[in-house]
Amino acid sequence: MDLALLRTFVTVHRAGSFTRAAALLGLSQPAVTSQIRTLERQLGRPLFLRQARGVTPTTIGDELAHKAAPHLDALVEIAETGLDDESSLRTLHLAGPPEFTAERALPALTELTGEDGQGFALRASFGNAEETLEGLAAGHHDLAITTARPRGALLTASTLCDEEHVLVAAPGWAGAAPVFEHVPVIEVHESLPFVSRYWAAVFDSRPAAPGTVVVPDLRAVLACAVAGAGLAVLPRYLCATALERGDVVALHEPAVPPLRTYFLVVRTGTLAMPHIARAHEWLLRASADWC
Repeated sequence: MDLALLRTFVTVHRAGSFTRAAALLGLSQPAVTSQIRTLERQLGRPLFLRQARGVTPTTIGDELAHKAAPHLDALVEIAETGLDDESSLRTLHLAGPPEFTAERALPALTELTGEDGQGFALRASFGNAEETLEGLAAGHHDLAITTARPRGALLTASTLCDEEHVLVAAPGWAGAAPVFEHVPVIEVHESLPFVSRYWAAVFDSRPAAPGTVVVPDLRAVLACAVAGAGLAVLPRYLCATALERGDVVALHEPAVPPLRTYFLVVRTGTLAMPHIARAHEWLLRASADWC
């Protein structure tokens, strides 16, 4: 079986689209379509179901991807790092949410960078769960940290840690009414994802106030809360120091605080690569101190 055909197949499987796969491979869409048809003829079975938007793998397609993808990734790793230059560092590509990745994952992983014979170079990118998982499946990342557990056999997820959410505001808002109807809301998106999730879990209701300040970074949300702009729901790890200093206070202390789970995700089979396996194990160990 032609390895070039398998490479195209795995790329289409990960991208979910002939068009996206063609862009990733630097080929024309007709060329990708032709290669997939050739592979299907060789196997005598369809590998994808064509749909209006992209393609969906058949059972045979999923099985082939599960078997072939790890070996193709290993070959790419050999091609990229070479066999003769043992002194060159491999590069680990990590993706995840900006705040958690910056505050938790990157400080832990930087201990593994360097030229000790087992170290690696580190590259990080930020994105939401959907973007991160799509990039991982397409081969743009080696490790992904997400708040969504992926489906299917192509990606493998391990539970990393649980994140406690806290309702906070500057001390001047400490006397606000228990339901906080008149307190301005600081959030990362107009849909109020953190506040809405907290209200549903703790108060079994929806927040009454709209977002007064909306900024797409939880660290900026904390800064606005410290400045007195209103209330916010933040991960405890992110606001713990501000709580200790009294810059913000917890407006409510539920008996069971809302939690959000993080997952550490890899493409199935890539833990056979030493630098990915080492980073994966290191993060799982470090996460024991994050809960």
